[in-house]
Amino acid sequence: MLDINTNEARELLFNAAGRLGVTLGGAQLEQFMMYMDMLLTWRERFNLTAISDPREVVLKHFTDSLSVVPHIGGDTANAVDVGTGAGFPGIPLKLALPGLRVTLLDAVNKRVGFLNAVIEALELEDIRAVHTRAEDAARVGGDHREFYDLAVSRAVASLPALSEYALPFVRPGGSFVAMKGPSVQDELDSAGQAIQTLGGSYASTISVEIPYTDIIHSLVIISKFSHTPPRFPRKASQIAKRPIIR
Repeated sequence: MLDINTNEARELLFNAAGRLGVTLGGAQLEQFMMYMDMLLTWRERFNLTAISDPREVVLKHFTDSLSVVPHIGGDTANAVDVGTGAGFPGIPLKLALPGLRVTLLDAVNKRVGFLNAVIEALELEDIRAVHTRAEDAARVGGDHREFYDLAVSRAVASLPALSEYALPFVRPGGSFVAMKGPSVQDELDSAGQAIQTLGGSYASTISVEIPYTDIIHSLVIISKFSHTPPRFPRKASQIAKRPIIR
């Protein structure tokens, strides 16, 4: 794709978001452009993204993140983005839904430093970046355990593992949205036992086509109906080597 200027990027984002049913005002679009400028300026130093083309940032990062907005039930929830990386999907969700309270979790301190710089530059409120591993933050007795109405994650992990990382953050009655690729049925088949064991219940899979691309993603919606047993989440090595599967 060819590079585009800021005005073209702003228009592309407005139109792409609109096709998803998300309306962005002028101030929100300006915040996205500031975010993009910081991302592209800092990306190599902080290992934030391999993408260097503004058009691809708009579509593959911003618009992809915004695809969650119509499916999370309003803008007043308390949400956690597990393994947020450069802030996806958490920061775009906050920009689109200013009333959303957001916690961004990442295990890499440099990335958390970038996220804090973005939060300050965009003058965002009710959003924080926390340097921690998900399996540590969600343990029994911690401030994050079953504290959130909503968990979201675009992290690259199998659904059984991702469920163990994310569901302990969600209160009973809340939900977890896992952003996955187009072919997710095999992961769903293997994750059923994990989801149930962790207090969750599979709700639905929503197929999303990212506007102006040929990319199709899946949003896996998991409802939390009961408390996660105290022994979960386990250590990362155990989650990786012995996932909860049938």
